[in-house]
This record gives sequence, structure tokens and C-alpha cells, in this order.
Amino acid sequence: MAMIASPSAHRGVPVALGVCLVSFAAFWAAQRAAHVSMIDLMVYRAEGATVRAGGDLYALRATAAHLPTTYPPFAALLFTPLPLLDTALLRALATAGNLALLVVFVRLSLKLVGHARGETVWWVAAPAVWCEPVWTTVRYGQINLLLAVLVLWDLTRRPEGGSDRWTGVGLGLAAAVKLTPALFPVFLLATGVVARLRGGHGEPWLRHARGAAVAFAGATLLAAAVLPYDSWRFWTRTLFRASRVGHAEDTANQALRGVLARLLHTPEPGALWMTCVAVVAVLGLAVAVRAELRGQRAWAVCVCAVTALLISPVSWTHHWVWCVPLVLLLWTRGRRAAALGTLLVFCSYAPWWVPHGTGRPELHQSGAELTLSAVYGGVGAVFLALARTSLPKAGPGGVRVKP
Repeated sequence: MAMIASPSAHRGVPVALGVCLVSFAAFWAAQRAAHVSMIDLMVYRAEGATVRAGGDLYALRATAAHLPTTYPPFAALLFTPLPLLDTALLRALATAGNLALLVVFVRLSLKLVGHARGETVWWVAAPAVWCEPVWTTVRYGQINLLLAVLVLWDLTRRPEGGSDRWTGVGLGLAAAVKLTPALFPVFLLATGVVARLRGGHGEPWLRHARGAAVAFAGATLLAAAVLPYDSWRFWTRTLFRASRVGHAEDTANQALRGVLARLLHTPEPGALWMTCVAVVAVLGLAVAVRAELRGQRAWAVCVCAVTALLISPVSWTHHWVWCVPLVLLLWTRGRRAAALGTLLVFCSYAPWWVPHGTGRPELHQSGAELTLSAVYGGVGAVFLALARTSLPKAGPGGVRVKP
């Protein structure tokens, strides 16, 4: 039944919007005062220039930090317009674009958790912009919010009849730009297979996974046609060299690999990391599939996101923008203490409190420093455990709803 908004609700939207705009303006001023370099944006710009000039994409070293190209070749194709813009204009557009994407991300996160009030988007976006993953995303000119929006747009859509030609496109394109979101189609595939094994109707999930695979393959093949040498080099060599991205023990790396490297005081945790990745991947996907089959898509999506961040070789702090739907999910499901604790962690900037930088001091951290430099990964692990205990009991056959 349609509901007519009350006059107070209509008055609440302008107030919420005004508060959000003030927060965004203060954020933009703070970023300018901090003289943010948007160093990753400059790498993207250099990648676009290299493609346009026909250069060797994976031999590129950009900016004064000599940063390499780390994304698949399809991403570089998308960056080709960037060299056409002046750097000052490019930085301004990137900031404005990321702020707009944050609003969309919050809107989709609220849709995911089943909250429909319009003004809540602005009330949530106003403080969310100050959490460390979002701050750092904008500071570096990163694309994390864009990828998260693609993923959530795809997973929160409910097309008539359960499918349309766009099903899976967001997931496939996100994975073609950066491989971490590829776990979402794997989750959909696993859900469909389990549903069929239990005698249910798994086709909607399988169709969604196929759509993502087709979109990913199409984007990847397009890049291979335009950049055959770079594509061959990435998919046969560069992909398997995680050390190119940075030191595993860097305090900004909140993946399992980074946490273990610091804990063991080693630049490469090796077999132990691989074992932990296998265990977390299986357990995380199992919880996500169980949640999805019990009609709890919000839990399923957030569990899948956290699992992907933990098992990736590198998950920099700015990759954890998924803290936004995590906090909203916990809050709307009555887990208020957990929600506030999670919010506090991601607004604390705690990973940066420990010694870091030149000399690789992260290899010599004390107990307290190890704790501070592992807070995001720790919150992720706690969230997975909490998700497992928060799911409702399954109905007959174990499958409650279709996506």
C-alpha cells in the first residue's frame, strides 16, 4: 500500500540535505587543507596516457612514488579520457564524483537493509564521508566507491520476472576493473548449486552468475582485442605477482596476508596465509550462501564483501568502504552495540597510529601496535562470526525465497 509522506517528513528532507552539504563542504575544505595528492588518480591518468601512446602498460612507473599498474587492462581502457583533463580539474571532478557516489552507495546500502526513508540517505552520508576508508578513497582519488556502487546496484535490483538483460552486468564490469568483486558471482553460483542440490529452484542465482560471467568476459575480451600484449602479460604473469602492489606487511593492508605478515614479522607469510585464505573463503561463502537461501540477502552481500576483503592478497584501508552497509545492517538488525563499535573502529583511523613508512617498521611491531594495525581485519572476522549466529532458522527444504 502506498504511503503519503507527512508534512514533517517533507520538512525533514531539506534539513537532512543541508546538513549533508555542510558536511561535504567541510570535508572538501579539509582535503584541500591537507594538500591531498590523489596519487592513485594520477596513476590512472598515466595509465590512460600510456594506452593512448601505445606504451607498455605493465612497465609503467607513475608519480614520484614510482607506482606500477595493478588493475586488469580493461581498467586502463576506461582511464583513456583522463589525460585530456587538466590535473586540477581532474582532482576536482574526482572529489565531486566520489561524493556523489557516496550518496548513491548509502542509498543502495539502505535499500539493501530494507530502509526506505528518503532523508535517511543524507543523514547517513553526512558522517559517513569522514570515516577513514571514505576519506582515504577520496584522498587518493580511488575507485572503490564506484565498484561498490556497481556491485550493490546489481544485487539490490528486483527486475520483473526475476531477470533482464542487465542482470549480472554490474558485477561483471566491477570484476573486470578490479578482481576482488569476482567473489560475488562465485557466491551466486554456489547459491544456485546448493539450492538445486537441496531440491530447490537454483536457476535465478545461476542465471545471475552467468550474466556476470558474460559481462566480465566481454569486457576482458574487449581489452584483449585493443591491448593484446598487455592483456597477455597481465593474465599470465602480472596477476600472480602480489608483491608488485606493495609490501604485504604495510599497515594499510588489512587483508589476512597483511595481518599475518605483521604478526609473524615476515615480509611473506606464505603457506600459513594460503591455509587461512582457504578456510576463510570456504567458511565465508558457506555463511553467505546460507544467508541467501534463508532470504537474508543483506547479510549474504555483506558477508561476501568482508570475505573478499579478507582473502585478497592486499586490501588497503580504503578498500573497506563496505563498512557503510555493515554498520547499517548491524544497526537495523538490532545489533546496536556491534554497529557502534564497528563505526568507532572505522572512524578511528587506528591503523595509522602505529609506526609506518620507510624502513618497514611494521615488521617490528609490539603487541599493542599489532592490535591497532589489525583492527579492520579483526572487525571483519568478528562480523563473519556474528553473521553466522544471526541468521534465522531455515524452513522446510532449507530454501525460503528466490532472489
